[in-house]
Amino acid sequence: MNLLKVSGSPHVHTDESIKSIMYGVIYAMVPAMLISIYFFGLDAVRVLLISVIACVMIEFLIEKYILKSAVTITDGSGIVTGVLLAFNVPSNLPWWILVIGAIVSIGIAKMSFGGLGKNIFNPALVGRVFMLISFPVQMTSWPIPKPLFAERITDAITGPTPLAIMKEGLSAGKTVSQMMPEIPNYVENLMTGFQGGSMGEVSAFALILGALYMFYRKIITWQIPLSYIGGAVLFSGILWLINPDKFVDPLFHLVTGGMMLGVFYMATDMVSSPMSAKGQILFGAGAGILTILIRVFGAYPEGVSFAILIMNAFVPLIDRGFKPVRFGEVVKS
Repeated sequence: MNLLKVSGSPHVHTDESIKSIMYGVIYAMVPAMLISIYFFGLDAVRVLLISVIACVMIEFLIEKYILKSAVTITDGSGIVTGVLLAFNVPSNLPWWILVIGAIVSIGIAKMSFGGLGKNIFNPALVGRVFMLISFPVQMTSWPIPKPLFAERITDAITGPTPLAIMKEGLSAGKTVSQMMPEIPNYVENLMTGFQGGSMGEVSAFALILGALYMFYRKIITWQIPLSYIGGAVLFSGILWLINPDKFVDPLFHLVTGGMMLGVFYMATDMVSSPMSAKGQILFGAGAGILTILIRVFGAYPEGVSFAILIMNAFVPLIDRGFKPVRFGEVVKS
């Protein structure tokens, strides 16, 4: 009777699986989904459904007919990519652009590398950046939120985000204090979701609530989120102290744009982030600094997507530099 089972590493005893982790992430995004639907109505539902269905179907078709491999669409990873892709676009985005984004996210960023666990870049961010560069007008036409069962307080259909307002004002030679009246109660609005922007960036509170669930489930750890926030706060704080008329305070950077979405849901992607704790801290700090660098000095008002993708490219080097000592290896002093 053979009682010895030999298998390759890693040797981890846990009830967690790819499927349970992926669905845990999906559950964590439910509050942000509900807030998006509350403020953007059926358009939010439309974008979510098209994005998720397109991502799952594209993954199925590639595995079934091109790779001719086992179909893995039930593991939930395609759904996660679909929701994150939907979170990174305005709710009025035409369906065909969203389908193109799904093709790029799944077909190019994920399956061309071999599928889940082999992609070096976050698939949803690759799709988002591709759409932003290819369709800049549609990707930057932000619907003004209209809460369900409430009267619209303005006749305008679309409007700029707080980051865009600040970027344009500063470029025109105005000071931060002159621009702030154009963004009244921005902290309150961005925490609750009553602000234009991508579907997944309108409510920082909903995203933080989902992040707490992922921390509780141990789906994510503190290293990347804390170092990301720390890098962004430190760099933006230095700039703000140097010239508060030209640079906004760190709190503005934290609650505006896709900062909370990137910090908790995309930078923490297990596949495209470093394996070691020290590497994760370096990765997060680098992404935080790059985000502020792009927002302040770059052509785009937002920098989260580009910052995370740039740091994704450095992950192999980071893993090599912070490689853990193998069991039994003699460490040279």
